[in-house]
Amino acid sequence: QVQLVESGGGLVQPGRSLRLTCAASGSIASSYVMGWYRQAPGKERELVAGITSSGTTVYADSVKGRFTISRDNAKRTVYLQLNSLKPEDTAVYYCYSGRIITRVDSWGQGTQVTVSS
Repeated sequence: QVQLVESGGGLVQPGRSLRLTCAASGSIASSYVMGWYRQAPGKERELVAGITSSGTTVYADSVKGRFTISRDNAKRTVYLQLNSLKPEDTAVYYCYSGRIITRVDSWGQGTQVTVSS
């Protein structure tokens, strides 16, 4: 069983930054992909960014150049740096882990990010 615990969400003004953190515990292989999805009210959950154990990354087009994903394998932690935030980035952000970037085996509980003036 894998447990994923997110932190770092909150209310922020447009143009500002946040950093999300997700710490994994339990039976997670070091080779697993980790990353982030988000779900805005009334919308489908969408992949924001994923990172493999070797550091290969993928991003949604809507966040390229603004968000950066990174991980610390020793700490089994993944980070998402959110810069130049826009109101349309408002969503619940969910950490995930899986064998490949597009396969989700475990979810975190989610953390709310609200971008508003």
